[in-house]
Amino acid sequence: MKEPLHIISNCVIADESVIKNGEVLYSDKNVGLSSFLVQLYKFLHIDYPKFYKMDNLSKLGWLASEVLLKDENIVKHYNPEEIGLLLTNANSSLEADVKYFQTIEMASPALFVYTLPNILNGEICIRNNFKGENACFIFETFNAAFIKEYVDDLFANNKLKLCICGWADVIGETYKAALFLIGKDVAASSIDFTEENMDKIFEGLNAQL
Repeated sequence: MKEPLHIISNCVIADESVIKNGEVLYSDKNVGLSSFLVQLYKFLHIDYPKFYKMDNLSKLGWLASEVLLKDENIVKHYNPEEIGLLLTNANSSLEADVKYFQTIEMASPALFVYTLPNILNGEICIRNNFKGENACFIFETFNAAFIKEYVDDLFANNKLKLCICGWADVIGETYKAALFLIGKDVAASSIDFTEENMDKIFEGLNAQL
């Protein structure tokens, strides 16, 4: 009988607020997305100058991963090849695509780098030295069923022992990130890895779990 998987921790960034495991960690209302992301970066006391070069999608997902993994020491107990990343969103890299197109007469390599949605995966993996399987898929809406099936398969085939999965999407000032740390470990904040629990967290109902 296979061991059950758990959502060890979760993080949602939306509506100018950051929620980790059902608790509001940070909030800064009435500011634009770019300012909000920079202020969150400073609030977390992170020293990673490359952050300022990222596009907003990468900043959003990257910050969500920083919050998700903060104080989660279990990550240290796995080899880089045992930790993977599965991200989804609705708008791919369209936010960066538009900005790059606006510079087309004098194309900016700094913007061109971010015209692929899986660059966000790369930023998170480089930061944490994750070397396991990673992928990025595009859906119109958050698809917990797909994420559950995909992650279950990775664990069943012994490809991963720990996985970050979820959603990170930006288009203009509309944005949302919802990330989940999945594994067999059990922590104080752990809940069952189910579609229903992911949906509740994504919709901001995790305080009820």
